Amino acid sequence: MTQLSFSSLSLKSELVSNLASLNYNEMTPIQAESLPLIIEGHDLIGQAKTGSGKTAAFGLGLLQNLDVTQFCVQSLILCPTRELADQVATEIRKLARGIQNIKVLTLCGGMPVRAQVSSLEHGAHIIVGTPGRVLDHLEKERLDLSQINTLVLDEADKMLEMGFQDAVDAIIEQAPKQRQSLLFSATFPKQIESIASKLLVNPKTVKVASTHSESSISQLFFNVPNDQRLAGLELLLMKYQPASCVVFCNTKIETLEVTDFLASCGFSALALNGDLEQKDRDQAIVRFANKSVSILVATDVASRGLDIDNLDAVINYQLAHDPDTHVHRIGRTGRAGSKGVACSLFSHNDSHKVVNIEDYLDMRIEESALPDDSVLNQAVYTPTMGTIRIGGGKKQKVRAGDILGALTGDTGIDSKHVGKINVFDHCAYVGVDKGVAAAALKKLENGKIKGKKYRAWRIR
Repeated sequence: MTQLSFSSLSLKSELVSNLASLNYNEMTPIQAESLPLIIEGHDLIGQAKTGSGKTAAFGLGLLQNLDVTQFCVQSLILCPTRELADQVATEIRKLARGIQNIKVLTLCGGMPVRAQVSSLEHGAHIIVGTPGRVLDHLEKERLDLSQINTLVLDEADKMLEMGFQDAVDAIIEQAPKQRQSLLFSATFPKQIESIASKLLVNPKTVKVASTHSESSISQLFFNVPNDQRLAGLELLLMKYQPASCVVFCNTKIETLEVTDFLASCGFSALALNGDLEQKDRDQAIVRFANKSVSILVATDVASRGLDIDNLDAVINYQLAHDPDTHVHRIGRTGRAGSKGVACSLFSHNDSHKVVNIEDYLDMRIEESALPDDSVLNQAVYTPTMGTIRIGGGKKQKVRAGDILGALTGDTGIDSKHVGKINVFDHCAYVGVDKGVAAAALKKLENGKIKGKKYRAWRIR
């Protein structure tokens, strides 16, 4: 039995057996360093990147503390975005499968309040939510935190960037003083110290490196005047022809300008920023994840919580404001042993940022030359997948398996042509090969899902 084995920890037997069934055998570095401390009851500051396994670290900790016989809110997890909250809730439900009757409830903005009120009336053990919506329920006395024993702030840096500090402070004030508090953050700006002092008591600190190897990422830096950035971006995209690429911008306005430019050049691109309505945000992320859109032009805040692995490329249209964020951006490519490329555009005014990145990564940045204009003679990469939206979701008891069955059953399309299926509360999305998209749409329009007809249409 190794020190990195989950079975070496003093976890409930139900948790250990469930971890084995999930093939969660050895702990990741953040889990190995933080879980023993969490189980011992210490407050914790954890610095770890997306994909490090931190959700399982704090998830197992709060499940270890939970008493399922006491039907009240015992744990609260605050996340900066609905997407991250949904991912965290899904992971905790998976970790809790071995313990019967645990209820996990998400409370996020952009979702109907009435349904959340009804769910709160029925009670829950674990709440996962965004600060604004959680505080709203607290102020209207729909949510009681008096019995919580574990409070988690996940991706605290982005919560502060999004202006949630006042809401987080107000929530902390309503939590019991006697509790365990865990703070996880990919970066640690100065403002974190303020919130940590209010949240934590004698905390232990754990810091782990990102889970990808720096050698798996080819970093290239291009000195490009501001008025030539768009042209430089086009050259890079034409050279690398990525099937999936995130272009990082520092402002919402830039995301729109860059997306419009790329669309005019024939690229398949969507903008992702904080001004999008939740429906449009969900749709953009789904289309990018199922490969029916190849380029996502996003701000850091909007992209946080994206559950997308193995990007072919990351392009920094503008350098990040700090080196921590730069590393977090480029870490989205080159994962799981695959090769990735990270291209960064900078100008003379960005010299201080370049120096900060050099110092942080202990590397010498050499300027690269942009690709030759001859790359513009190639055809623009076109995604091979399309997306169909279905007018039924979880609330109508529609599951991914039901959609797959409706598409492939009774002389339907071959399952190998069906990609990712995402089911939301009142709708669902399915990725299909473009060559069979018309047949798939006809199958859904003319057929039934679990005996009921639902409207279906192509997303373009």
